[in-house]
Amino acid sequence: MMKRIQIFAFLLCLMGLTGCVSSGSSSPWDRSTYDAPAQQAPNQLTREALNTPMEGSVYTPYNSPAEQNTAQAQAQAQTQPQQPGVQTPYYQQPPKMPPQSAEEAVDSIYGSAPAQPPSRGNLSAQPALPPVKVALLLPLSGEHADLGQAMLQAAQLALFDMGYDAFELMPRDTRGTPQGAAQAAQGAATEGAQLILGPLFAGSVSAAKPVASRYNINMISFSTDWSLAGGNTYIMGFLPFAQVKRVTEFASRNGYNNIGILAPNTDYGNAVVAAYNSLAYRTGMRTADVVRFSPNESDTSTLLREFTKYDQRNNAAETGDMVPPLPFNAVLMPVGGDQARSIGNLLSYYDMGPIQVKRLGTGLWDDTGLATEPALEGAWFAAPSPDSRKSFERRYRELYGLRPPRLTTLAYDATALAAVLAKNSYQRQGRPSFDRNALLNPNGFAGIDGIFRFRPDGLIERGLAVLEYKDSAIRVIDNAPTTFQDIGY
Repeated sequence: MMKRIQIFAFLLCLMGLTGCVSSGSSSPWDRSTYDAPAQQAPNQLTREALNTPMEGSVYTPYNSPAEQNTAQAQAQAQTQPQQPGVQTPYYQQPPKMPPQSAEEAVDSIYGSAPAQPPSRGNLSAQPALPPVKVALLLPLSGEHADLGQAMLQAAQLALFDMGYDAFELMPRDTRGTPQGAAQAAQGAATEGAQLILGPLFAGSVSAAKPVASRYNINMISFSTDWSLAGGNTYIMGFLPFAQVKRVTEFASRNGYNNIGILAPNTDYGNAVVAAYNSLAYRTGMRTADVVRFSPNESDTSTLLREFTKYDQRNNAAETGDMVPPLPFNAVLMPVGGDQARSIGNLLSYYDMGPIQVKRLGTGLWDDTGLATEPALEGAWFAAPSPDSRKSFERRYRELYGLRPPRLTTLAYDATALAAVLAKNSYQRQGRPSFDRNALLNPNGFAGIDGIFRFRPDGLIERGLAVLEYKDSAIRVIDNAPTTFQDIGY
């Protein structure tokens, strides 16, 4: 099981199984009407957000990190003794249990009341929040059951951390198919679900969307297919548009403004090219060349030989003529896995090593396995900061005995978001609600994957860090923003 989860964690991040993106030459990100910045820092998805009364504001007022640390320390002091030199975590660990099968998880959770966390001292004295029902549509059986199970476990952990006793999480098995997703959505709707989290795959989202719409239920999908956004559907998956903007602007500021693009001729590759072209047009960045290749092409050496202008440079060196300069000083490569390794090595083979030509990537490179590839040493890419999810990964591993797949943070953040939205709407209008106004809060939220918010068109915006492969590890070289106020995505 461990091996399968690790494989899925990378493959599902932005491509293939999550439905990726739709085809087309234009970027849906290029909409100036969505550039209005937020007026304050995001609301954090923490237990304090559920227990802090609102005062004349729809969303919990933001406290500075220092204020948060002080409040957190006070809460801890009332419930847990501090040991010298040891920082006590804010959360309390739920009981350790072995991983469940799909059948065991469904049988143990369907229709059952959520687990109640230990008392939190003065926090437990807050007024009880009303019951809410939130459906979670995941592939709990079938080919991708391991991933679905992992995301379910992450959602359960979020619910425990939030401490919302009357929050009923309703897991429903999509079986990883459109038909299964439609049936799961129908069942959840008829049983009173007020919000749907998921499904995961694009085909499943497409099948569940009309069901949710018919019952007037908003749906926060884990897919990355932007074409499904809109109406009652919000896309929470990791989208490439802001990633391209973030990494290329950072590269340009650091002298890498003559860029070649080598992209697969796929929906995802076309989306990256479109996003880059839109950015380059507005900022005046120079595009040296754009080359697309078939995703099924097993040997790209001939294409890379032409792309790097190797023959021209080599012939000039052999004849004693002036060797032309390298055609670009950075290459944007929206590919992952073995394809990224192969292209990186071919660039080096054609005298464009990582020192001579900077490698730029997208969130597909959020993969520790690629960090060990010498041909990608020093490569840059944009993604949520890994530092912010270290605590979650450690707790998940301690509880379930496995490393969490990359996509589990989506389930955690979505579940925590649902709890906060229910509380905020209850304080605002006397009943839990997951309406459009709540989901489109311009200030956004701070989750495990950093700050995020939904746009009016249903797409998600994220505050991203710039990361680098350095000495076989991934390190942050430009921190992710902590507020949307200064972001113009």
